[in-house]
Amino acid sequence: MIKYVRGTSMRGARRWGAVCAAAVLAAAGASTAAAAATSAHSATPARASGIAKCTAADLGVWVAADQSDGTAGSIYYPLEITNLSSSTCYLYGHPGVSAVTGAGHQLGQSARWNPGTARVVNLAPGGTAHAMLQYVTVQVAPGCSPANAAELKVIPPDQTSSASAFWDLPSCSTGPVYLAVGVVQPGPGTRDST
Repeated sequence: MIKYVRGTSMRGARRWGAVCAAAVLAAAGASTAAAAATSAHSATPARASGIAKCTAADLGVWVAADQSDGTAGSIYYPLEITNLSSSTCYLYGHPGVSAVTGAGHQLGQSARWNPGTARVVNLAPGGTAHAMLQYVTVQVAPGCSPANAAELKVIPPDQTSSASAFWDLPSCSTGPVYLAVGVVQPGPGTRDST
């Protein structure tokens, strides 16, 4: 099941869900271009001129719950990122991620960044990339004060505005960091992406 919300509102989730499902199927057949691999914390490497960074307004994000994979105390989900604009844009590095209530209040700490090698990911219109989201089961997180989240706030790398993805798993209002996210990678995520 794909859970998806475009922009900063839950409205239109069903309508955009169909768009994303079609985009994922189209993107699965063709890999998006990726350029020189480099450290996640160094400057963005050279990219094709004329391609702008992806902004939240360009993107739709969702959690591919049907592609989850678990380990002791953690579940990994592909956080899918689709270019819904009419122009190619690029992503590079880690997105910012945090769980929020329906009113938009952040629950607990923002996701930490898992190590990984960043690469420029060019997203053509309709193209999808992903970052692996690690969710520490809050029932086993010491010091967690459980609370119900409604969405994930997702900030594209090097941006300040956010898009939202439906998220109805228990979260921590206070306590430990219970989310972690990897660098953006080309193509849709799968169980094998962890």
